[in-house]
Amino acid sequence: MPAAARKPYVVRRSAIHGRGVFAVAPIARGETIIEYKGERTTWDEAMERPDSDPDDPSHTFLFELDDGRVIDARVKGNAARWINHSCAPNCETYEDENGRVFIQARKRIEPGSELSYDYRLSVDGKLTKEERARFACCCGSPKCRGSLLAKTKKKKKKKDRKKSKKDHKAKRKGK
Repeated sequence: MPAAARKPYVVRRSAIHGRGVFAVAPIARGETIIEYKGERTTWDEAMERPDSDPDDPSHTFLFELDDGRVIDARVKGNAARWINHSCAPNCETYEDENGRVFIQARKRIEPGSELSYDYRLSVDGKLTKEERARFACCCGSPKCRGSLLAKTKKKKKKKDRKKSKKDHKAKRKGK
């Protein structure tokens, strides 16, 4: 039986938040690093379970799938659950045709670098300032947008929307 390939990462304490995943070997751009594993369940079932960290209820190991279900890494999860958020990530996620989620390198990652991706968390309904504060980002990136939440599109004034459409058409022609 051939020896298993050495994992290009290790889990350890992170300056971003709690635990993190760090490269122990160079990781090439486009390389698939790890699958995000856990139990596939509905949002309702996942929400009935206890928080992953009772002291921090907004801390989550849930990954939303395209079909509306979630992967709950609290149950049968792996090291991927420890990959932290960054507003300037070196990784990205993708879901394959079988609904499996993978983390891959957006660029070459050097040993010692912490792996990260943009969580783009989605939350139903409007949030209060206090609720929004629970999703504050602490990635430390100069490009930090201050939140783990997905960017929301701001409503533009009518005049701005027309300009935006015009600009959009100009950009599309250039491709």
